Amino acid sequence: MVEFKNLIYQHEANIGIVTLNRPQVFNATNSELLRELAELLDQIAGDERVRALILTGGEKVFVAGGDIQFMSQATPLEMEGFIALGHKVYDRIANFEKPVIAAIGGMALGGGCELALACDIRIAADNAKFGQPEINLGIIPGAGGTQRLSRVIGAGWANYLIMTGKTIQADLALQIGLITEILPVDQLMTRARELALELAAKSPVAMRLVKSCINNGANSSLSSGLLYEQKVWALLFASEDQREGMTAFLEKRKPQFKGK
Repeated sequence: MVEFKNLIYQHEANIGIVTLNRPQVFNATNSELLRELAELLDQIAGDERVRALILTGGEKVFVAGGDIQFMSQATPLEMEGFIALGHKVYDRIANFEKPVIAAIGGMALGGGCELALACDIRIAADNAKFGQPEINLGIIPGAGGTQRLSRVIGAGWANYLIMTGKTIQADLALQIGLITEILPVDQLMTRARELALELAAKSPVAMRLVKSCINNGANSSLSSGLLYEQKVWALLFASEDQREGMTAFLEKRKPQFKGK
């Protein structure tokens, strides 16, 4: 793996851990960080040893938002290029071939909340804070917030958070479905690893295809989504993992999936 300026990558067993590393600006996103993240995701995608991915910023901050110093001096064309890159990278995460867990400690604001929304599962420490405060700066969420937030928590809460720019604590984020678990800060990564290893033990083939079903259904009609699910269901019966999974069930043992 290439070493990066703004990211730290660890490979443990069958999981990968990506830590955003711009502590001097609270992990605020800029073009350099996004390009590095895109390159790292491509490398991880090609590593068959990695079956699940954790994305974190550490215990104190996930991502505080976009780099305001950088954005305040940019032209409209420069900003369109920046946000197009953000869309590309966040879409890459949302459609990544492997499950992605966001382990959120501290602030997940603006682009940080949007980055978390692109992940499959979000767990948070009890010090986590969430929000889309862009309206307070005279702009709007631009990296998917106006689209993904309502799909996750519903239009009512999404409208409230986006239009007021308010920040909420982890307990409310859990109540409205933005996250699925709250942990003490010192237990966040332990739980993230535990969950990632659980996902990594599943069939990589089934995991990749169930993600495609979920994402396809979010952007199509119910009838189209059901038809796509039907085809994927049938296709999986051509896989070695399906045969291993059902054989292991009948033999009352744990399956050993190979991703084939």
